[in-house]
Amino acid sequence: MVSKRFAFLVIIRIILLMLTLTALAFIFAKTELFFNQIILLSIIIIQVSELIRFVTYTNRELAKLLLAIRYSDFSISFKGKKKGKSFEELQNAFVEIIDAFKKVSVEKEAQFRFLKVIVDHINVGIIAIKEDYEIELINQSAQDTLKIATPNYWKQFQQLLPHFSAEIEHMEDNERKLLELNVKGNALQVSAHLTKIKILNYRYSIVTFQDIRSEIEQKEIEAWHKLIRILTHEIMNSVTPITSLTETMLMLLETDDKKKKALSELTEEDIEDVRFSLNTIQKRSAGLLHFVDDYRRLTKIKQLELEKIKAEELTTSIGQLMKSEFDNQGIKLQISTKNKFDLAVDEKLIAQVLINLLTNARHAVETEANPEVQLLSYYNETGKIIEIKDNGCGIAPDKLDQIFIPFFSTKEQGSGIGLSLSKQIMKKHKGDLTVKSEEGVGTSFFLVFKL
Repeated sequence: MVSKRFAFLVIIRIILLMLTLTALAFIFAKTELFFNQIILLSIIIIQVSELIRFVTYTNRELAKLLLAIRYSDFSISFKGKKKGKSFEELQNAFVEIIDAFKKVSVEKEAQFRFLKVIVDHINVGIIAIKEDYEIELINQSAQDTLKIATPNYWKQFQQLLPHFSAEIEHMEDNERKLLELNVKGNALQVSAHLTKIKILNYRYSIVTFQDIRSEIEQKEIEAWHKLIRILTHEIMNSVTPITSLTETMLMLLETDDKKKKALSELTEEDIEDVRFSLNTIQKRSAGLLHFVDDYRRLTKIKQLELEKIKAEELTTSIGQLMKSEFDNQGIKLQISTKNKFDLAVDEKLIAQVLINLLTNARHAVETEANPEVQLLSYYNETGKIIEIKDNGCGIAPDKLDQIFIPFFSTKEQGSGIGLSLSKQIMKKHKGDLTVKSEEGVGTSFFLVFKL
């Protein structure tokens, strides 16, 4: 409607201009009408100016609208301008656009403030760093944990917390790290996570962190309690019979009034009982020493000697090493490589983990009708994976979350350090050892390495 009315008014102005030009041309050669010619020429100039002003009015108003949107200046108004009915609808449309943008701007600001309140109330420190090292966001929890004000630039943050900033700069995308910080005399144990994203052609580094000292201390206390219970149980199992046998030998070597027996008073049966008791004490003492040695091995893993190896070669060599043991028991050992990839690992330690897991799998399928163990290597979104899978009886759900606890074992003769030690070895490789099991179906252990 607006465009039709606008075109109609433009045509009227052009027609009037043409009529004026025709009149000027008609009297142009008549010198006696010189003043009329000047008047008509003035009218033509006025008409052209009016036509130009009329035609460009829309452009000027539109430019004004676009500039208002560009600079978010929604105070401009198109109301109250008397430009005729032809522009009323256009002006109303401009007013509606400005009101819509104003509403969106208000909603955006309200949403931003709402999200900022939420972010400030989250019990996790958040720092957002733009690629030009400008700090876009640092929430209240981050300020409280680090005891700093709001720095505007990363250099300011580096000056305030050089150790923390250096650790963050050395972190890779999507990496988690446990850091020990000293902030104004307070020791913190911080779990930090770095995420890098790209928004509107700008790269951002999002750092989230939390002081988990109290949680770690609580877990440490619980772990110590578990370990003390296990150590006490194992030591008592060895010490109790030793004490009992010692008392028995003393009874054999003493009279009823607690005096020493002469050698001639000892019978062959007494001497045999003493010898048996001493042998038993020696065995229990050796068992206790073996237990202590297991504990020492569990708490001390040598430094990693990393080398680049092919996963396929590693699994093949371990499979060949273990094959004879499996064949002797009639157990099928299947080695499969779905994806080929390299690993940067300490080969001896990882081989130790694989041998331990394969041995456990072999024991798990001993009573099965068709025992089978698979050694698989592949990768997925989780990481590079070596899987040991068996079709044994599985692990009971109530024991599944305890199998990695030191000295806990589901086997009668098990020491309970194999899985715990294997878990520690994988953690040293910045990987993990996980398990899935279903009773009556089987168990799978996963060596997960980072991609």
